[in-house]
Amino acid sequence: MKATGIVRRIDDLGRIVIPKEIRRTLRIRESDPLEIFTDREGEIILKKYSPIGEMSSFAKQYAESLAQVSGQMTLISDRDQFIAAAGGCKALVGKGISKALEAAIEGRESVLAVKGDRNFIEMTEEGEPECLNEAICPIICEGDVIGSVALLNNEARGKMGEVEQKLIQSAAGFLGRQMEQ
Repeated sequence: MKATGIVRRIDDLGRIVIPKEIRRTLRIRESDPLEIFTDREGEIILKKYSPIGEMSSFAKQYAESLAQVSGQMTLISDRDQFIAAAGGCKALVGKGISKALEAAIEGRESVLAVKGDRNFIEMTEEGEPECLNEAICPIICEGDVIGSVALLNNEARGKMGEVEQKLIQSAAGFLGRQMEQ
């Protein structure tokens, strides 16, 4: 654990303010759910709660099935990081999504793009994985965006089309409905 040097007092209603710099760094937005943990040394730990992260083993199996059926790299993310990957990009699990991807899913945008298009979105801030074609669809649960499903490939002739778009829309719809239960 890293000390920030910031000290806050609890108000008369038991509330504490998380400083803006920390919220910005950790991408905590107004109304984001936080999970509360305690340990034996008396520490209180706040962690961003990811509803789709709760079903990461299911998402992993779904990503593997989708990669096998489509022949594409498959990524499933929550609003902050990748929670499942298959088809050659498993190293991304646990890595943060790019600000561009975050903005696209927050805007509820589906994307079908080829590298070089103005709507092409890098998956991570580091530009990993290196891909030429992408199809991205937001996962929506009870009206809220909770993540995304993406298919990627490196093939110059492997442009994403209607089939891939339908696949990710179906996957995103299914995962969103699973979260509602």
